Amino acid sequence: MIDSIFAEREVLDHPVAQKVIKRLKHADVFEIERYQEMFNKRQQNFRIQKQNPALILARKHDNFVLPAPQGFGLDAQKNYYFSHMYNCIYDCRYCFLQGMYSSANHVLFVNYEDFFKAISDTIDKNTDTSLTFFSGYDCDSLAFEKITGFAEKALEFFTNFSSVELELRTKSIVSETLLNRSPISNCIVAYSLSPSNLAGVLDNKAPSIERRVNALKTLAKNGWPVGLRFDPLIYCSGWENLYSELIQDIFTDINIDKVHSVSHGPLRFPKEMYKKITSLYPDDKLFSFPMETKGGIVSYGTDIEQEMSLFLQSELEKYTTKKKIFRCLV
Repeated sequence: MIDSIFAEREVLDHPVAQKVIKRLKHADVFEIERYQEMFNKRQQNFRIQKQNPALILARKHDNFVLPAPQGFGLDAQKNYYFSHMYNCIYDCRYCFLQGMYSSANHVLFVNYEDFFKAISDTIDKNTDTSLTFFSGYDCDSLAFEKITGFAEKALEFFTNFSSVELELRTKSIVSETLLNRSPISNCIVAYSLSPSNLAGVLDNKAPSIERRVNALKTLAKNGWPVGLRFDPLIYCSGWENLYSELIQDIFTDINIDKVHSVSHGPLRFPKEMYKKITSLYPDDKLFSFPMETKGGIVSYGTDIEQEMSLFLQSELEKYTTKKKIFRCLV
């Protein structure tokens, strides 16, 4: 999967870097000074790189924990996110990462200890506040787990902070790290979901919806809190039936007590990001639908967004309580 590893000189001896290199023993390793010299380079062909991306091992120096964007989150008083990786092994057509970075290569920040120190400091500064930390904003939380081992370390860390929540956002069915240990009640394994025929076209390289649903049901049966994330909602012919059938399938034979939360959100892009993504994939059917631009945001428009939101809310309330359902507007 990974043929080339580029490692910053200062992290080559870091234990995480050594483990990654050992696990990818067939990859060629090249030494670099700073990851930005490769990752931020101009005139890179994202689409070509995405076919066979390299892995860059680096040290992150700041901004380990950041406030989650407004509208992204659940019901905690404060929501934060952290990104131990940039970019995702999947190639979902609607993903904002296509317009975020000029490079499709993966960056793994190996200094996990500094992330956990920053999270710990954030917790200490907010002792009287409910907190949720999100992993999987700039990457998939579990898809690279067999290589990085990050989720395993994160679970060990968050067992010490039972009043603080961790969300692992994923489309991956790599769940051995979770199933091989006792569940922790403050970790939500949240699956991104969409109707099967839409996912089959748009969620390139990602596991099928059927496999994701099976994985989340297995985790729930084994005591893990799971989250259902219908984000973004994709508008198409017959979308009501597609989403209704998906929701019914998910809530059939699941431990309902372990469904921590359900969220849904519209398809939205910042204007410049939308321009970049559509230039990468000008013939993609996703972008053939007429979109509206308002306040620098490209979307289906208020009427369609509201119609889809009200429908999802109504369908979901057939199976779970209103207090568990959230609308995500990022």
